[in-house]
Amino acid sequence: MDVKLPRLGEGADSGTVASVFIHVGDKISKDQPVLELESDKAVASIPSPSAGTVTKIHVKEGDLIKVGQLIASLDEGNAPEPVVSHKREEIEEPEISVAPSGTLVGPSNTPIALTQAPVKEPPAMMTGVLPSPSALPPAASPTIRKMARDLGIDLRRVRGSERGGRIVVGDLRRYISLLQEIADRSQGAPAAEAPAAPRSASSQPVDFSKWGPVHAEKLSTLRRTISTRMADAWTAIPHVTQFDQADITDLLKLQKKHAAAYEKKKARLTLTPLLMKALAVVLKKHPKFNASLDELNSQLVFKEYFHCGIAVDTEQGLIVPVIRDVDKKSLLDLALELQDLALRTRERKVGLNEMAGGSFTISNQGGIGSGHFTPIINRPEVAILGVARATEQMVFRKQKFARRTILPVSLSYDHRIIDGADAARFMVDFVATLEGLGERDIAL
Repeated sequence: MDVKLPRLGEGADSGTVASVFIHVGDKISKDQPVLELESDKAVASIPSPSAGTVTKIHVKEGDLIKVGQLIASLDEGNAPEPVVSHKREEIEEPEISVAPSGTLVGPSNTPIALTQAPVKEPPAMMTGVLPSPSALPPAASPTIRKMARDLGIDLRRVRGSERGGRIVVGDLRRYISLLQEIADRSQGAPAAEAPAAPRSASSQPVDFSKWGPVHAEKLSTLRRTISTRMADAWTAIPHVTQFDQADITDLLKLQKKHAAAYEKKKARLTLTPLLMKALAVVLKKHPKFNASLDELNSQLVFKEYFHCGIAVDTEQGLIVPVIRDVDKKSLLDLALELQDLALRTRERKVGLNEMAGGSFTISNQGGIGSGHFTPIINRPEVAILGVARATEQMVFRKQKFARRTILPVSLSYDHRIIDGADAARFMVDFVATLEGLGERDIAL
């Protein structure tokens, strides 16, 4: 039988082969992993749908493969042929097509008010206001894909509103409306006003071996994803960073005092759960920092949940899993969940669904060292907290100098939504809340 790549989950239909576990001649059992597939920011094991002997392997490490692609061939011997279901769990879309007149029609040739087709992409000088093309294949039903082809729309530029970023008819309608708005604004602009962007020197191919020995390493899927998202966030969001520092001397004493009690519960009481505890309080007081900008509909979406993304440093790159409902969980629960999630993230066993839905992110570099830094916002969030290494300093307090432990913190925020005064008030409240955590907040 043929072993093909199964559906990977909502919004994911391709990936790069990270490891191949089988060889020709191997006898494998049903559900035995045959390969690891790197998809976006997760690695998933792909199981065999049947038992048998491997007769041929059709992929190798580094191959980019899609759902339905042949992975391996098995000789099942006398095993009964399995019944293969081709039913896919697609979101139902209406039967829509583009008529020769350029009008979208539904069942029984009923006209659908979307726009005239085909749609022309905007002038180059206006594309900066559109969503940047995604590096991953868009999630959409065959109907939507055909409609986009007929209309001349690049689906990679359309933001999906359904779960997993799936694109539906309403998303196409909003995108086309945006295109029309851009076209209207650009009418009458002479071609001379839209000069081609000069190519930067760094983008020109350079033969570095002219000056000495070199070697090259192909970027992993994860690193390409990080590169795309960081460039997209930095280009699309006007970043401003607010700096401050917190005196955590008393907090560290409480942390040390209760560490043993947490260890008995198999939890490590680190600074990050304490940061999350303080953030949950401050985000409720400053809801704008827990929001997202809906650019297509010109509205700010305030989230009534508090899901905290935690930047985890792994050998493959930075990955941001999400801890949900931090405001509803005890400090012990946060410590246990963070411990488990960070471990599974470093082992690349965290699921795609565990990296989605964050409303605010913490990037804590204290364990590595160094001082203040300016983190890049995890789009579509509007702010991110950077935490550096705490140091002992002589501080003038109560009419005398005292040795205190000072924690540098920085807040990068989206200046389209948040003003400097808002950020300053947020940081003042955050520092006061963190410094004010006491015995009743930490004791079990």
